[in-house]
Formats: sequence, structure tokens, C-alpha cells
Amino acid sequence: MSAISQQVTICNKLGLHARAATKLAQLSQRFSAKITIELAGKEADAGSIMALMLLAGGQGKIVNITAQGDDAQLALSEICQLISDKFDEAE
Repeated sequence: MSAISQQVTICNKLGLHARAATKLAQLSQRFSAKITIELAGKEADAGSIMALMLLAGGQGKIVNITAQGDDAQLALSEICQLISDKFDEAE
């Protein structure tokens, strides 16, 4: 099964901080697809809050999201939507 990927820009002011990383990890864990997030050559399991925070994804950074598995397309679109919606944070 081939992996699909999409690039998205982190646009919330605080970037991939604890609350945003938690939301992203919780969303990722709802899918059976394996989801990885890549930033500046570093890869993280999207289901791991610590791994996501170690990416240090700040505002304006472009991340590449890759999903592989049965529900990869749905997972990819929902995760991109979450990031585009600034993790539903009031700015």
C-alpha cells in the first residue's frame, strides 16, 4: 500500500506547542493509518506528543505529513484541516 503525503504550513502563533501536539496526537491515534510528520529532515510519529514537540514546529514552518494504511486519505485530510484551523485555538 503506497503512502500519501501533503505539505501544510503551521499557522498558529504558538506553533506545535504542548496543547497543539496533544490535539494532533489524539487525532492521529483515531486512525489505523501510520502517520508521520516531517520537518527540516526530522521525522516524528504523529501519535507521540513528545516526538511532535521535539520537532519544534514554529509558526510559518512547513511540515510534510505522510499517511499509510486503510484510512490514510481521511487521516491526512483531517490532520491538515486541524493544522490549517490553527488547532482550533483563539489567537
